[in-house]
This record gives sequence, C-alpha cells and structure tokens, in this order.
Amino acid sequence: MTQADRTERIAAPGGADESAPAARSGGFLGLRNWGRDARGATTWRRGLVIAALAGLTAALLAFHAEVPNGAGNLGSLLETFLPWLGLAVPVLLVPALLRRSATALLALLLPVVLWANLFGGLLIDRSGGKGEWKVVSHNVAAANTDVPGTIRGLVASGAQIVALQELAGRALHSYETGLAEAYPYHTVEGTVGLWSKYPISGVAPVDLKMGWTRAFRAQVGTPQGPVAVYVAHLPSVRLKAEGGFTVNQRDASAQALGDAIEAEPIKKVLLLGDLNGTMNDRSLAPVTSQMRSAQGAAGDGFGFSWPASFPMARIDQIMSKGGLEPVDSRTLPRDGSDHLAVVATYRY
Repeated sequence: MTQADRTERIAAPGGADESAPAARSGGFLGLRNWGRDARGATTWRRGLVIAALAGLTAALLAFHAEVPNGAGNLGSLLETFLPWLGLAVPVLLVPALLRRSATALLALLLPVVLWANLFGGLLIDRSGGKGEWKVVSHNVAAANTDVPGTIRGLVASGAQIVALQELAGRALHSYETGLAEAYPYHTVEGTVGLWSKYPISGVAPVDLKMGWTRAFRAQVGTPQGPVAVYVAHLPSVRLKAEGGFTVNQRDASAQALGDAIEAEPIKKVLLLGDLNGTMNDRSLAPVTSQMRSAQGAAGDGFGFSWPASFPMARIDQIMSKGGLEPVDSRTLPRDGSDHLAVVATYRY
C-alpha cells in the first residue's frame, strides 16, 4: 500500500512529476541569466565583436573628417549619408540583447551620444517666427513627369524668389509661360533660371569649369535693398564599383563657385541650387564655410530632398550670408521631379 501511494505521487497525469519544483522564468530578455553562459563566459566577456562594431561606428561619427578621400572619395561618401550611420545602433542592439552582453550595451552608448551631439538638434523645429520674404529652390528634373503640377506647386508656395535647375527642351517654355503671371521678372542662363516678384538686374554667368553654363549671379531688388542671388547646379556625382564616389568635377566646380561668392561686392548674398552634396561634405567647404544653411539654422527635421521617392540626403541647398536671417526652412510636397523643392523664409 505504501509503495502504491509513492507511485501515485510520482506519476501524475500526463507523465509530469508534480512533486518536482517548477522551473523559474528568466524574466524579460532573461535578465536573471546575465551571469555566466554555458561556456562559462560572463556578461562582460560576451559580445566583444558587437562592442567592437559599436566602437567603429562611434569612431566614424567622431572622426568622419579624417576618413581619407584618396581611395574612391570614401570620406565624401561617408559624409553625404552620415546621419544614417545612426541606424547601426538598433541593428547592433538586437544581438547585444540576445547575447546578454553588458560590454556591448555600454559600447553602444558611445555612438548614441555622438549621434545625438551631431544631429539631435535637427530633430526639433528650429523656426523663428515670421519672415519678410520666401525663396524656393528646385531641381525640376529634365525628365519631370508632371510639369504643370510642378508649376502649380511653385506658385502655391507663395515664394517671392524661385530658382530652378535642370531646365531643358520644351519644358523650359512651359515654366516660362506658367510662372509668368506670378513672377513678372525672370532670367535663364543655360539650364538654370531665376523667377522673381522683384526686379532682376546684373545677370552674369558663373564659370563652374564645366564647359557650359550651370550657374549665374543676379541682383534682385527686394523692398529691403539689393541682394545678390546665385543659382547653381553643380556636376552630378556617381557611385561606381570601379571608381568609387566620383566627385572630382563637382569639387572643382564647388571651388569655382566659392571663389565667385567670396568676391561678390554686395554684402547680402543668397545661394540657391542643387549642389549634389550635403553640408557635411568637406569637399563643399569652399561654399559652406562662408555661408549659413537655412535648414541648419531654422529647419524642421533633416530636410532630406533626394531622391523624392525616399529622401536620404539634402543635396538641394538654400544658403545665405551678410545679415540675412533664416526663420523657417522646409521641403515642399513631392511633384513630378526626382528631387523635393526646398523653401526658406528670411528676414533682415
């Protein structure tokens, strides 16, 4: 009888041993098991590769200017998409948690802090109140699929000054006709143009060392005084397997544009255009070192403008110097171009 009782206690229905203690849960992400693993490695010894990758990410954020441009212009390529380097953090966070590695988690704090220091301020709206006039820059694209819609968007923006790039063929006539009523003054040089509600004078091409005109300077007579307006479309860049990030022609043109702006006799200067580079790109320093980005000073978010289908970089720029204060900067809704139009509001 005693043997039978013992058997009943051990052999519970379903074959489970009711007398055995229940297994303890590891808790959220196994937090109770962050000690040694099956191989005897502690939480501080695990995930060293993940920690090393986090350290590399932090180093690239901190010392991106030191990445050489000699081989394939890797420095410029990195700086063009530098904000996206922050995506390495969530990618590395998952294996760090799965490995239950305290070392990896601590290492990930480095790129988080550096990214926040570089770009955290761009996540807030920095607009500064009402301005006096608005400007728009737009690479309308030679292959624009909706020129009438693009024209309607430009007029609806309410801008007093509009700069367009990549004007070509019959589309140019459409822009001239469609914008004429809203903008009584306009000038076109090569494939770039300027439309204005204010008088335009002193138009002169800027030699970008390309062999044809893709930039010019004009004087616009605003109610607050004359402003020198530069409209530019720097050479395109390409990412090639055999040649890397091909930017040499663009860099030479950036130097020529920077020299022209530096020699400008009018104090107040605006630059509107597709520079095929971001404010982080060291190769645009001849321009960016002497001018203030409207997006950086008064923008809402990163203001990525290209490609329009999934913007990843702001290569379309509005910049100023000489006492022009940007109070707002944004992108306009997508139209038939592969770029988004960028808009900024200024006051004296």
